[in-house]
Amino acid sequence: MEERTRAYLRGRFGDFYRRADVTLPPRADDREWGHIPWTSGPDTTMVRHQSTLDLGDTEAFLQRERPRHVYFSAGFYDHPGASTMEEKQWRGSDLVFDLDADHLPNVTLGEDSYAQMLAKCKDALYRLLDFLERDFGFEDLTVTFSGGRGYHVHVRDPGVYDLEREQRREIVDYVRGNELDLDTLVSEETVDGIGLKNPTSKRTLPADGGWGRRVTDRLGTFADDLLARGEDDAVEYLSGFEGVGEKSARAIYNVVENNTEAVKAGNVDVHPAFLKVARKYVAETVEAENAPIDEPVTTDTNRLIRLPGTLHGGSGLHVQRLTREQLDDFDPLVDAVPETFVGHDITVEVNAERTLELLGETLTVQPGVVSVPEYAGIFLMARGTAEKAKE
Repeated sequence: MEERTRAYLRGRFGDFYRRADVTLPPRADDREWGHIPWTSGPDTTMVRHQSTLDLGDTEAFLQRERPRHVYFSAGFYDHPGASTMEEKQWRGSDLVFDLDADHLPNVTLGEDSYAQMLAKCKDALYRLLDFLERDFGFEDLTVTFSGGRGYHVHVRDPGVYDLEREQRREIVDYVRGNELDLDTLVSEETVDGIGLKNPTSKRTLPADGGWGRRVTDRLGTFADDLLARGEDDAVEYLSGFEGVGEKSARAIYNVVENNTEAVKAGNVDVHPAFLKVARKYVAETVEAENAPIDEPVTTDTNRLIRLPGTLHGGSGLHVQRLTREQLDDFDPLVDAVPETFVGHDITVEVNAERTLELLGETLTVQPGVVSVPEYAGIFLMARGTAEKAKE
């Protein structure tokens, strides 16, 4: 990035911060703070190990320093400004989740547009929130658009503050569905034959919540679809499952037809052949409904995370805190474009043809010196694909 570009962005970020209303997180004085300035050179250097005492008035700090990125710690400490983690004396941490569109398994880099990537990331966010709200019962959640490639979720519940890394790892494994299969999911109970030499047992998916609910919901949909097909079509369909021949397919259809409610209730032992279907749907449910979070972020009790209300130095977009009610209608490429950068054009020098989707419009920019809306120019410059043109 050329000095002219860097100076322009720093100046306009300063204009944004003169109008911004940035709310600090709870226990701000107990947290470590860090920021990345608009320094020259190929590498960015974080200034960290600071406390609010070091920063002074936050509003004045942002207006004076006009930082490229601003962060605060998930952890809180006795001495947040100390230079080593040991000296800080950790006292607890929020539980933080990071969803990054670049890392989603259903995103194809180079094919999916930025808007498509962010839409897929929002779908993943809904899945994460379902785990946190329905499975764990967390209520104090802060959802933030990161200003870049995805979303952050902060859990601020006293029950999570003292969790160590390994305990946070267990939460990660749960929402990711790591090592989850039918055998680890089912519960087993003895039925009939009580008091006899050979009592029988029944394995059942716990349909009342958690992963069991997700799998049984899919099995219920499977059962309805199978019966709607009719026997011949259903047998042909089931024969396409791995390891299922025509004889097993017909047995599965008959089991579903004659024991529909048991299947929907999660009874996987209705017939030996049905176990293949149950295993298939456990695997498919985990693949489709897990939350593909950035795992190291959640397990790191000392992680620095982006401050809501600030600007993302790699896009010029607003790091925006969102309520649950706002989330459905939120369009990051419209709602996170700062008003400070809207209303006039600037000239930039673009290194290759670029297509942008911002403020509800698609803009194709040709290589060379071009005039573009300022919000588009700032986006291109912040991403390193354009330089500020000489006036």
